Amino acid sequence: MMTKRPLWNVIPGYCEEIPAIIPYLPEEKKSDAAVVIFPGGGYGCRAADHEGDQFARFFNEAGITAFLVEYRVFPHHFPSPLLDARRAVRFVRAHAAEYGISVDRIAVMGSSAGGHLAAITATYAGEEPIEKPDTIDRENGIPNAQILCYPVICAPAADGIAHVGSYQKLLGDAPLVSADAVDPAKNVTDQTPPAYVWHTADDNVVNVINSYTYATALRNHNVPLEMHIFPHGPHGLGLGANEPYVRPWADHLLRWFGWLGWL
Repeated sequence: MMTKRPLWNVIPGYCEEIPAIIPYLPEEKKSDAAVVIFPGGGYGCRAADHEGDQFARFFNEAGITAFLVEYRVFPHHFPSPLLDARRAVRFVRAHAAEYGISVDRIAVMGSSAGGHLAAITATYAGEEPIEKPDTIDRENGIPNAQILCYPVICAPAADGIAHVGSYQKLLGDAPLVSADAVDPAKNVTDQTPPAYVWHTADDNVVNVINSYTYATALRNHNVPLEMHIFPHGPHGLGLGANEPYVRPWADHLLRWFGWLGWL
């Protein structure tokens, strides 16, 4: 049975939902790496098990420790989701010895808007107000790698590429930062961690150009990248059980872990 742990030492009544992290521990551990998972849902909800629990169990079967994050979504706005995401990375580092994890082998993973959250966890460089400073907050909140599944990337513009709803839910009616400040492609640097990205070319919810745009930014900064674009498949495929041609993306991901030296 998975034990949910609160991310923050939250005062009762501070928030109607306490952000949480759920450790998934493999029966036969084969790696000292860990994956911190953010399900999608357009920042309006956190999607069903196929982008959370199923991913975590997939990693466990491969001998990798995973952590599923219940981060804040609408009616909460930025920076709340980012604070929760980076707190999750810090939590894992702070408890690395407890879980047998290397502090230098922590990946974030997200799908759709969760992919956006994973990407800004890796790239956001603006002010990050810590809500409840404690010893966990002394840890580095930047992951060592990022795994993005059909991610939202591009900030809204006139080109029709952006997933406007995700940005609207994230930023709200009175944004604290500009959309460009949380556009991962516009905040890549030479220090951005390596990325594994996959998408389907005919995704009719999040345009595949989001992934191409991020890949271009990563390449321009010589950030290691593996990307797979499959010709067909609807949005939100998760492990892709109903799309046999797409399903191998997860096998490629484990080989990428091997390339990183993590498995």
